[in-house]
Amino acid sequence: MSSKPATDGPANTVTIGIADLADVKSRARAAFRGRKQGAHITFASHDLLMKTLTPKRWDLLRAMTGLGPTGIRPLARRVERDVKSVHRDVQAMLKAGLLQATDDGKVEFPWDAIHVDFMLKAA
Repeated sequence: MSSKPATDGPANTVTIGIADLADVKSRARAAFRGRKQGAHITFASHDLLMKTLTPKRWDLLRAMTGLGPTGIRPLARRVERDVKSVHRDVQAMLKAGLLQATDDGKVEFPWDAIHVDFMLKAA
């Protein structure tokens, strides 16, 4: 996986991708040497990424990108889904580190853009 974030997008961009432990350690070593790495959310495998980021969860991320903190009910209205399903998806994305909880009980996706970076190869 490339560790370079998108260069033509907003400055507050997160890169979502697939990385093994060696890639993550390499990025950490570079960061300790002072090289900026940008924000990354990585998954250990393509299967885990796809299991975590279902189409409905991508819709939630799209709706939350650049939005700022929001409650579950307003988010459910925004994506025209029921509150229970949105709550379940938000909890899964909080657990995966894709969303952040605020002190006042809201949730947020604190980036203005998402760059997806992974390569599929033959098994």
